[in-house]
Amino acid sequence: MSAATPLRTALLGYGSVGQVFHVPLLRALPEFRLVAAASQNPQTPAALPEAQVFATPEALLAGSDAELVVVATPNRTHFALARAALESGRHVLVEKPFTLTVGEAQALVTLAQERGLVLSVFQNRRWDGDFLTLQQVLAGGELGRVTALHSHFDRFRPQVRDRWRESDEPGAGIWYDLGPHLVDQALTLFGLPRRVRADLARMRSGARSDDHAEVTLDYSDAGGERRVTLHASMLTAYAAPRFVAHGTAGSFVIEDLDPQEEALKAGETPGAPGWGLGAPDGRLFSGQGERAVSRLPGDYPAFYRALAAAIREGSPPPVTPQQALDTMRVLVAAQRSQDQGGWVSLEPAAPPARALDSDL
Repeated sequence: MSAATPLRTALLGYGSVGQVFHVPLLRALPEFRLVAAASQNPQTPAALPEAQVFATPEALLAGSDAELVVVATPNRTHFALARAALESGRHVLVEKPFTLTVGEAQALVTLAQERGLVLSVFQNRRWDGDFLTLQQVLAGGELGRVTALHSHFDRFRPQVRDRWRESDEPGAGIWYDLGPHLVDQALTLFGLPRRVRADLARMRSGARSDDHAEVTLDYSDAGGERRVTLHASMLTAYAAPRFVAHGTAGSFVIEDLDPQEEALKAGETPGAPGWGLGAPDGRLFSGQGERAVSRLPGDYPAFYRALAAAIREGSPPPVTPQQALDTMRVLVAAQRSQDQGGWVSLEPAAPPARALDSDL
């Protein structure tokens, strides 16, 4: 395939995630051409005039010439649809969470390897400006040895809504919604933790799944102690800083969520001048006092550009299958901690077997 030839792309599901994130990014980047979508919403054909709309994912996989399939459906369907797309010979991008179990994740990784296909997970929050700025500060060594990181992704939605994300179905709840972002960022910075401790709760009246999560990752080793605390809540009207990092030489604080999601909701074009800017700069505190740290711009288009390069040129995907699998290991460990109480160690990664049963 020529580097100038857009990747024929299909979208499974045209809900909020597909509408807000995937379609605007696909439309903005010349590396992609949206050719098909699977949706039963009668308004989808008018909203996606460039795409052939199929009533079901099965019909799309049978009738479309798409090379890349984006799975943006409810969490409980990710495994089956990603497996079907891989078995049909397509490259696959899955919305987070990758799957619901480690066994399902390993099965998809093995299948993609066997078929020689690119498989990745949409961890767009690696390209948030706040996270990119934190990475830059840590890489610069100005905090010394990092001893603690507090990562908050909080919202204020006091009323339980009638939607699958807040239902009691498998994969619902805030831990499988926002937790994958928080875990992926922690693993990007520090790798896999030694052990995990979780507190998942239902704080709102009438909540049917967890709407509060506080999960601690233990990274202590011979070099010293380190704790990473991940926090997500639906009942936080006054949000804590997005990141607070402490080290032996100083501390770093950065406020507010990245502005790209709100820009996408407002219909702004990804990658346009000023894209990813507008949130406050960070602050670094040390024995020499306080100074501002310029916030780097967020860049969600970079994820899709890297995905195109992986498919066209054979470079590593922006989120590798191993990274997606490791994130699932931590997500599941947190669930075990909640069930059992106290610290739990990560289960070993499953052997690379072709175990594709959906009940893994």
